[in-house]
Amino acid sequence: MITVSDVSLHFSEKPLFKDVNIKFTSGNCYGIIGANGAGKSTFLKVLSGEIEHDTGDIFITPGERMAVLKQDHFAFDEFSVKDTVMQGFPKLYEVSKARDEIYAKADFTEEDGVRASELEGEFGELGGYEAENQIEQMLSGLGLEEKFHDKMMSELDESQKVRVLLAQALFGNPEILLLDEPTNGLDLESINWLEDFLLDFPNTVIVVSHDRHFLNTVCTVICDIDFGKITQFAGNYDFWYQMSQILQKQAKDQQKKNEEKAKDLKEFIQRFASNAAKSRQATSRKKVLEKLELEELPVTSRKFPYVNFKPEREIGNNVLEARKLNAKDVDGVRLLKDFSLKINRTDKVAFVGIEHNSVSAFFDIIANEAKPESGEVFWGQTTSYSYIARDNNKYFDNDMNITEWLKQFSKEQDDAYVRGFLGRMLFSGDESLKKVKVLSGGEKVRCLLSKMMLTNANVLILDDPTNHLDLEAIESLNQALVSFPGVILFTSHDHEFISTIANRIVEITPNGVIDRMMPFDDYMNDPQVRELREQAYKGSERKIKF
Repeated sequence: MITVSDVSLHFSEKPLFKDVNIKFTSGNCYGIIGANGAGKSTFLKVLSGEIEHDTGDIFITPGERMAVLKQDHFAFDEFSVKDTVMQGFPKLYEVSKARDEIYAKADFTEEDGVRASELEGEFGELGGYEAENQIEQMLSGLGLEEKFHDKMMSELDESQKVRVLLAQALFGNPEILLLDEPTNGLDLESINWLEDFLLDFPNTVIVVSHDRHFLNTVCTVICDIDFGKITQFAGNYDFWYQMSQILQKQAKDQQKKNEEKAKDLKEFIQRFASNAAKSRQATSRKKVLEKLELEELPVTSRKFPYVNFKPEREIGNNVLEARKLNAKDVDGVRLLKDFSLKINRTDKVAFVGIEHNSVSAFFDIIANEAKPESGEVFWGQTTSYSYIARDNNKYFDNDMNITEWLKQFSKEQDDAYVRGFLGRMLFSGDESLKKVKVLSGGEKVRCLLSKMMLTNANVLILDDPTNHLDLEAIESLNQALVSFPGVILFTSHDHEFISTIANRIVEITPNGVIDRMMPFDDYMNDPQVRELREQAYKGSERKIKF
C-alpha cells in the first residue's frame, strides 16, 4: 500500500499539484489521467522516489517491492534480453548471478559447495527454476518473437526494447507496479495480452495511459490531475468522464444561481439604501451579499483541439482499386504479394493485425509516396485524398516555422488566418513561430491534422495517428472521423478509436488477407473470423490470441 499525505510539488514557483491526500491499495488498478503538462508522469516519479516532492509524506508498506517501467531504452544494451527481464526482480537476479559465478569456478572448493547449496535453496524459494519459462511466455505475449529472446538488448530496435522493458517491470510479481504509457509501441494483440495480465494481477497497479479502452478494461479507480489537485473516482475511465460532466454542470449551475442572487441583492441595496424604512433590510442584504461566494470557476488544464474535416466535393461510386500490388522493404523482406483491394464510397476501413509494415507500404503506394514492384492503383475521378504517414519526420526536416509550414497547404495566405487556424489546434501566440524541426511527436501530428483539414479531401488516409496524441486530442480526432462523410483508411492501436469509427476490417496476415464488412468488436468475436485467423497465422513466430 502507498499512502500519500499532504504532498505538494512546484515547478518554477507554479504549483503542479498541492496537498494531495490519497491511498493506493492492493487489488486495485489506478489510472492517472490529465492534460499534457498536468504532471501525470511527474507524479509517478514522485511515488517512485525519482523526483523529490516539496512538502508532505509518502509511506510505502515495509517489505513491499516496487517495479517501474523504465523509460531509458539504452540502459540495458550491455545485457541479454532475458537478463534484462530478470533484473526486474533484483533479488532473484543477484542470486542467479552469484550461483552462476560459483559454478563457473575452475577450483571449486568444499566451501563453494556449501555456498552453492545455500544459493540453490534461495534460488528455488524465489521461483528461479520457473523464471526462464515465465520470461519467455511474457516476451512472446508482448509480441517479441522467440528468435530475439537470447539476443543482446543492443541488437533490438526501439519497439522491441519497449516490450522487453515492460516484461521487466511485470516480472516477479511486485507488490506495487508503476507503468507510464505501457501500451505505447504495442500492437492490439500485445495490448490484449497486457490487459489480461493486469486483470489477473493481485497487487497494486498505478498506470498512466491515453488508451481509453485500456483504461476502461483494467482500471478500478481513476485519479484525475486537474485544477492543481488529484481527485480519485471509483470506477473506470467512462465512469470518470460521466461523473466529471455531471460535476462540471453542477458547479456551473450553482455559479449561475449565485450570480442571479447577487444581482437581485445589489438591485435591492441600490434601491433602498437611502430609504429609512428599508435601510435595515438593505443592510441585512449587504451582509448576505458579502458572504455570497462569487469566486470564478477554476480553469481546467484540459484543452481540446478543434478537429473537423469537410470534403470539398461529394465522393462518387468509384473510389479506389488496388490490383495485384507487390512490394518489399529495403532489406528485401516481402511486404505485399499480389495484394488487391477495392474501396467503396461508404467505407471506413481499419487495417488491423501484426503486419504493420505491410499496411504502411500499401498506404505509401496509394498515396503516391512509393512505387510498387508491380501492380496498379486506380483512383476515382471524384476522389481527393490526404495522408498522414506513420513516419512523418521527413515532412518537418526544414527551417520553417509552423505558420510558414502550414501556409504551403492553405489557399488563404494571410498570416492572421493561418495563425487563427493554428490557435484552434492549440498553437497559440508565439508557439505558431516555433521551428517545425523541434516539434514533439504530438505537435507534429497536430500540424499534419491541420494540413489534412485544409486540403478538404474526401478520402483520409491515417497511419497510426493516435500514437503521439493525448486523450483530449484523441477524443477530438475520434469524433471528427465518426462525423466525416467521406472514406477513411486507417490503422491504430487504440481499440476504442477503431471500434467507434470503422465499419470494415481488413487484416493482412502472413498467409493472405481477411476482409470483413463489420465493426471491430464483431470481427474479434466472430467464430468464422477466428477460424480464418488461426489458419492465417499457422507457422507464424508470433503467438496470436484468438
